[in-house]
Amino acid sequence: MQHLDELKELLRSPKKIAITTHQKPDADALGSSLALAGYLQKKNHEVHVITPTDYPKFLNWMQGNQDVIVFNEGNEKRSEQIMQEADIICCLDFSILSRINELGEIVRNASAYKVLIDHHLAPEHFAHFELWDINAAATAQLVYELICELGDHTYIDTFIGECIYAGIMTDTASFRHSNTTKRVHMISADLIEIGVDTNRVQRLVYDTNTESKLRFLGFALAEKMVVLPEFRTVYFAISAEELKRFNSQTGDTEGLVNFGLSIEGIILSAVIIDRSEVIRMSFRSVGDFSVNDFARKHFDGGGHKNAAGGNSSLPLSETVNKFVSLLPLYKDQLTQ
Repeated sequence: MQHLDELKELLRSPKKIAITTHQKPDADALGSSLALAGYLQKKNHEVHVITPTDYPKFLNWMQGNQDVIVFNEGNEKRSEQIMQEADIICCLDFSILSRINELGEIVRNASAYKVLIDHHLAPEHFAHFELWDINAAATAQLVYELICELGDHTYIDTFIGECIYAGIMTDTASFRHSNTTKRVHMISADLIEIGVDTNRVQRLVYDTNTESKLRFLGFALAEKMVVLPEFRTVYFAISAEELKRFNSQTGDTEGLVNFGLSIEGIILSAVIIDRSEVIRMSFRSVGDFSVNDFARKHFDGGGHKNAAGGNSSLPLSETVNKFVSLLPLYKDQLTQ
């Protein structure tokens, strides 16, 4: 942690604080943001959480959700004013300002003291204080660590703990990924001791589905999954029309990429989705194949070694062709 004493001194008196996270926030992004907000509000700071876009409805149970400001839902001017007036801006679960869309330049130009809390590769280093650790399982874990380092573990109540647990649970895929360390289990055990009902959090995140979401999942697995055994790769290409057909909402495609990776022998899985304005891509891998490097080099993206995202300005069919045409270049890495 760089400049921890400086941050601690700033937080001694009430401040105006803005918290933001990446577009289409997942459980770690929103959970870490609301956990930090809940803690700072207990310290008598004035706190606003601003997300660049909407997020899945199955996260609406989190404490503080009702006060989240969604930037692109008519809140652009209000959000900019909050950022301009903020004493501190906290940036969670992203390390490059372009990940928060139009908010990026607003944050960059703001005079506030900037805090970065993140675990993704290759940060932009725009913040005054950085809590950046690529070995952390989740940004929510880092928020827990920060609160403890500030000497305020007792401020973590059940509501804050639920948000932290949701972030850790989802970013470890329910403690299945290799980022599940002894420390992760110790933090989770502490959250249980505090009073977090982990079964409840599991149900709220994973067992809150709509009929249309389940029908879309069935359709995608039955008709859209392409297996390329010669490259040990699976991909799904979903058109805008198909999303509309199943009334797809934010979060409905989340987790689809993991089904491809669950097939025995598969090393790389990709979901390629036409979001009308841009093609969004999600990559997962196992072993030594770095989807972070792959996404950064070819699809203006990045993330973690085994979990990354990307974008394409090409039409869906051309994006798929580009993706498939790249696989022979990586055949040795994918088939070794």
